[in-house]
Amino acid sequence: MSESAGVPQGSPAVGASGSAPAAPGAGGTECSGSAVGSARIAVKKAQLRSSPRPKKLEKLGVYSSCKAEGACKCNGWKSQNPPPTPPPPTPPRAEQPVAVNLLEPCRSCSHSLSDHVTHLEHVSEEEVNRLLGMALDVEYLYNCVHKEEDPDTKQVYFSLFKLLKKSILQMGIPAVEAVESPPFEKPSIEQGVNNFVQYKFSHLPSRERQTIVELAKMFLNQINYWQLETPSQRRQRAPADDAASYKVNYTRWLCYCNVPQFCDSLPRYESTQGFGRTLLRSVFPVMRKQLLQQARHEKDKLPPEKRTLILTHFPKFLSMLEEEVYSNSSPIWSEEFLVGSSGDQVPIHTVLSATTVARPPYSSSSPSPVESVGMGGGSPACKLASVLERSPGAEKRRLAEVLLSQEDCKRARVIGDIPMELINDVMATITDPSAMLGPETSLLSAHSARDEAARMEERRGVIEFHVIGNSLTQKPNKKVLMWLVGLQNVFSHQLPRMPKEYITRLVFDPKHKTLSLIKDGRVIGGICFRMFPSQGFTEIVFCAVTSNEQVKGYGTHLMNHLKEYHIKHNILNFLTYADEYAIGYFKKQGFSKDIKVSKAKYMGYIKDYEGATLMGCALNPNIPYTEFSVIIKKQKEIIKKMIERKQAQIRKVYPGLSCFKEGVRQIPIESIPGIRETGWKPLGKGKELKDPEQLYSTLKNVLQQAKTHQSAWPFMEPVKKSEAPGYYQVIRFPMDLKTMSERLKSRYYTTRKLFMADMQRIFTNCREYNPPESEYYKCASLLEKFFYTKIKEAGLIDK
Repeated sequence: MSESAGVPQGSPAVGASGSAPAAPGAGGTECSGSAVGSARIAVKKAQLRSSPRPKKLEKLGVYSSCKAEGACKCNGWKSQNPPPTPPPPTPPRAEQPVAVNLLEPCRSCSHSLSDHVTHLEHVSEEEVNRLLGMALDVEYLYNCVHKEEDPDTKQVYFSLFKLLKKSILQMGIPAVEAVESPPFEKPSIEQGVNNFVQYKFSHLPSRERQTIVELAKMFLNQINYWQLETPSQRRQRAPADDAASYKVNYTRWLCYCNVPQFCDSLPRYESTQGFGRTLLRSVFPVMRKQLLQQARHEKDKLPPEKRTLILTHFPKFLSMLEEEVYSNSSPIWSEEFLVGSSGDQVPIHTVLSATTVARPPYSSSSPSPVESVGMGGGSPACKLASVLERSPGAEKRRLAEVLLSQEDCKRARVIGDIPMELINDVMATITDPSAMLGPETSLLSAHSARDEAARMEERRGVIEFHVIGNSLTQKPNKKVLMWLVGLQNVFSHQLPRMPKEYITRLVFDPKHKTLSLIKDGRVIGGICFRMFPSQGFTEIVFCAVTSNEQVKGYGTHLMNHLKEYHIKHNILNFLTYADEYAIGYFKKQGFSKDIKVSKAKYMGYIKDYEGATLMGCALNPNIPYTEFSVIIKKQKEIIKKMIERKQAQIRKVYPGLSCFKEGVRQIPIESIPGIRETGWKPLGKGKELKDPEQLYSTLKNVLQQAKTHQSAWPFMEPVKKSEAPGYYQVIRFPMDLKTMSERLKSRYYTTRKLFMADMQRIFTNCREYNPPESEYYKCASLLEKFFYTKIKEAGLIDK
């Protein structure tokens, strides 16, 4: 039963009334706070989609009108057989035979099942599977309607129930019919918090600013998992508030944010991206109070350094944010938000982004409800741990565990991985950041030295970066216009072969923007560009730094800022025409003549230049370009220290090999002096097959047996981003059986170790992402045991 009357606002459980209805097949029990319901939905969808075609048609026939002649008005096939008994706790294996009779008559209209599904005869398997997913979501919503007691919530559930049922009948895409669609208010909560961080804390050093960013992420995560109180509850708590406006936002939140968490047939939006200050104002006071109460409640479980962060910095952060949320004159809620001393600096890039909700991998199922934790007399309250890091279907984590990131230490080891304890120990010993390892490669030395000075000047406030442009609709800003004139002068002096009139026209063209480099209040360089969002690329028109400021790394740092600006705007390709003097610069910035954008996308959009070379650059959204050289240097320091540690363990120096001077072409590895002392052991008989064809045949046989195992179904193909949006942010090196088959076919596996490492990666990824009680975790364990049995039988490892 629902418990809407006794649940205060702030419960992070899915469902409007504090307890979520059980998932289909859950036996009518409530499953809030566990992955059981989600796992059962996932298993049921996976099994149904792997069923024979007649079984699928039988399922869809229930939601399909009769197509028989004679204008039959039956709106769904009904079996004459009694309904089956509830499934056992452990679902039956998908390969069990299922008998479906397409000629079985309907209990309502007496026409056969085939008369109800004739429209599906030539429909693709992918489309049928999509409709099946909606059918299971309809059943889930049906349970929700009957279990929900709040009338407003029940009405929304019923409307979405009818929408999905109609979409199955018409084979359409479900879309909520509304006057507006997300985002409902601009700027969004996420953008407002971004603006707040830049507005209040952009002057801080990098380390302190990163602390603020972490606090902001905690806050955004809390909102994304926040359980809105029902309109009736809010009327009782705050009768003076605007009830009509809140009810509208509550309905929108249910349709676009809450229900799609467990009905993935519906499009889903993050609360922080779909709503703005109005919703934030309605939840902020209660959320702030409960959040800080829970932090104080768990303070004894925190280490000293984290205790200061949570108990000292977080309350101050929330107090400062509260002032901006309720201030009518706060600039952070303006769509034209500008930062700077005079209010005219456009943010270069988004400081942070709310963590997306992760879903279980290998499944199109939705996440299960998140647990409400009792506090004081059994009333639900939000754990701060769920604010910091919570993904539906994941195990409940304690606050101290999340802050210490201990889950990183608990990850299963993969063959070849370096222990995290060793990495942390090595990083703690790095004292000389300028020390480098051996002779430098051209890439690392050039990139590490090229922008380091510019980065330091930016941190000290010597230089600034601003994206500016002319406007025909807004009142011109004097400083921006002065900067545009300065850019026109820089481009004219540094590009003497380009007509000044042409430069002026493009710099002041409202369709073009310029990333300007400002030093001591004057322009010393910039990159003029035009974005084509519909085509997926940006054209770089001019790029120059004034002659007396060159060779200081400004050009590289300028381009890195431009890359991060475009990653924020989801444009991941640059195109430019470079003359013979600029080709070298663009090559150093990652440009090449190999254009990744199809010609049809840029033909007719970009300007042609005689005697110039078209070059392109594809951006990687996972790379922090402005800090890339720092990361590379730190990696080199780690490697250097690890080599030094290994060398310190070697007591004896062995002479070099002289046999090759005598004409010997090859020698056994074990004959190299000192090789055995390092711990290397020769492979046993039959372990490493020298014949490539024999190795290929053996690995192919093992892989085929693994793919046909009954527990291999979750790992057959790569995880889809649409099914698990946050999966690839958790799993850095994904692997699946389809990818292994492709690698095997291309003869990638030249040794058994490569093959075994990829297979082990599948099991490790699964255990890292899923809780131990999930169906996927169990499948990984069963398949792993089977795999190593077959490896031993093939003689690739010792029995």
